[in-house]
Amino acid sequence: MYDIYISNSKENQEIIMVENGILTERIIIEKAQEHIEGNIYVGKVQNVLPGLQAAFIDIGQDKNTFIHLKDILNKVDETVENYNPENLNIKDLIKPGMEIIVQVKRAESNQKGARVSTHISLPGKYLVLMPNANFITISQKISNENEKTRLKNIFKELLPEGMGAIVRTSAEKKEKDVLESEINKLIQEWETIQKERSKVKKTPSLIYKGHNAIERILNDIDEKDINSIIVDSSDIYNLIDKKIKNFPKIKLNLSKNIYEDLDIQKQLEELSKRKIWLKCGGFITIDKTEALTAIDVNSGKFIGKQNLEQTVYTVNKEATIEIAKQLKLRDIGGIIIIDYIDMHDEQNKEKIEKLLKEELNKDRSKTQILGFTKLNLLEMTRKHINLGS
Repeated sequence: MYDIYISNSKENQEIIMVENGILTERIIIEKAQEHIEGNIYVGKVQNVLPGLQAAFIDIGQDKNTFIHLKDILNKVDETVENYNPENLNIKDLIKPGMEIIVQVKRAESNQKGARVSTHISLPGKYLVLMPNANFITISQKISNENEKTRLKNIFKELLPEGMGAIVRTSAEKKEKDVLESEINKLIQEWETIQKERSKVKKTPSLIYKGHNAIERILNDIDEKDINSIIVDSSDIYNLIDKKIKNFPKIKLNLSKNIYEDLDIQKQLEELSKRKIWLKCGGFITIDKTEALTAIDVNSGKFIGKQNLEQTVYTVNKEATIEIAKQLKLRDIGGIIIIDYIDMHDEQNKEKIEKLLKEELNKDRSKTQILGFTKLNLLEMTRKHINLGS
């Protein structure tokens, strides 16, 4: 069960999630920075770059945003190849000066402008509505085949023609009327966005503001997994109170200083350290570069009691659990390379890869494990949470 602490200061908003006394997630949102991920704009095409199959779109920010050909083409089920993008050219689809409705998918960084897409998605607690898609995908974390079939049939019946959805893990075992209520709510949201679009007289123009950090967290976590929410701001208290009025089991408290209620200061301090010690005596190091994050596993003080292979496996196993935890706590995104201690037993490699996958399933962010390379480095990717304020 999660206890969620939300502190609101003039400079930033801090969200801390604790499970059974263990820090599991920490998000700091600087108020000075405008967070636009999830926002929908009527933008204007500035430059089209056929060589890159991309274009720059003005949405009214300091930097023009970037859009790729694949984010303009009709989105299809990723398991089906309905077209061959290589036969298309972006200059045949959009022209400079053209108005285009786009949603921000990745926020601006120091080096790059935001990335946008014409694939609109409206997130809810149990589904993500895709107004311009015609397929339904079920969360991979729902493993029961009967439940997957039940959900797919419900959504096929309830979704209007020409609309698709990503069914979230939290939809598992939910009754049809609960899902129908949220579908209708998101469809109304889309209709409101279309009305806003019709009112636009000058581009670029914002027509929809994405969910803030608190709303997205409450969407991402199943209400049955939340024990309490403690906040130090009456405004945030009132916002959350409205959101959880249908979930009386969640305790909502207003505290003058939430940090006095927390006993995880040591855990918070650990997040700034490069080296993290493991209980067995080994350790991992985390080094971020612009291109990727490198994680190195070391045996440290651990000498083991059995053979070398078993000693190495023991350290790698404990390191795997800690790595998945640190990726989430530090919100590490992009390409991640893990340099495990060399294992010669292929079965041990498979066990480590399986364990990492299981641990990453606890992460709200999208991850992908590509496996071990010929150099015995494990490659994976993780998407930043990027919660906006």
